[in-house]
Amino acid sequence: MRQELMSLPKTLAEDVARNLVMVARLIDEDPEEAYGYSRVALRLASRVAAVREAAGFAAYATQKYGEALAEFRAAKRMTGSVELWPVMADCERGLGRPERAMAMAGEPEVQKLDKAGQVEMRLVAAGARRDMGQIDAAIVTLQSPELASHAIHPWTPRLRYAYADALLEAGREDEAREWFGKALESDKDGSTDASDRLAELDGVEFVDALDEDEERAAGTAAAVTSEAPAATTADESDEDVADNDLADNDVSDDDTGADGDEYDDEEDDDDTDELNAWADRADAAAESVEAAPEAAPATEAGTEESTESTESTEGPGTDGPAKA
Repeated sequence: MRQELMSLPKTLAEDVARNLVMVARLIDEDPEEAYGYSRVALRLASRVAAVREAAGFAAYATQKYGEALAEFRAAKRMTGSVELWPVMADCERGLGRPERAMAMAGEPEVQKLDKAGQVEMRLVAAGARRDMGQIDAAIVTLQSPELASHAIHPWTPRLRYAYADALLEAGREDEAREWFGKALESDKDGSTDASDRLAELDGVEFVDALDEDEERAAGTAAAVTSEAPAATTADESDEDVADNDLADNDVSDDDTGADGDEYDDEEDDDDTDELNAWADRADAAAESVEAAPEAAPATEAGTEESTESTESTEGPGTDGPAKA
């Protein structure tokens, strides 16, 4: 690939390389994102075989099989290599054409593949047999020296897993369990879910510890929420005390005289300061209640009580709210 990119201007080659690196990095974790980077690289350098191949694999990972097949064919024409032959056949399967995949399995190109490519082609052919409902033929297709070998190769886990899965579909559960176990033994990287399939066959059910922690946290949050109204009640009590104190001071105005003519300036200032202090306390209590959603109606009720108390102490001889 490096040699292919060297044919491009330096700046362009760097841009293409950055996008190809992102494709390789994201294709397993986020195929859609990888596909986006591949389209950018394709737009920049569509005549580079490595770019067409990367675009093909990104499209394949997002199940855009028609697009992937077109890119793989273009890469094959540019390089003359047959290494993409198995994945091209698998694209035919993805497009709902298993018979074409089977035809490709019999082409001379298969003989030019290395051992890994031939095993991959065998897997695709077996899958095509299963697509056509030929489960017994699929089992026979997978039976090979590579399957019987005790040596572990990169393709071994997938080959054993495919054989076990085909046996299970054919109703041969005991044999399937045996081969899922063999697949698990060879699968050091966890590329298959052989352990889960074995557990399923044995009736073992796994419980996700993370889900239990989330449920426990949700229960704790619910308990805290249920305690919240108690705090709100305390806030409401503070507001009620403030409102009652205001009402008591308003009542004392009636005892002294509603006209306000008997107050001197010094007493008027002192009483105004005291009223403002009580008002500040009431406002503070109201704000603390508004901070809790359940307390909002109580705040409105307390405000209405304060307003009614003030209005009840206003007489025809006063120019504003009664003074304490």
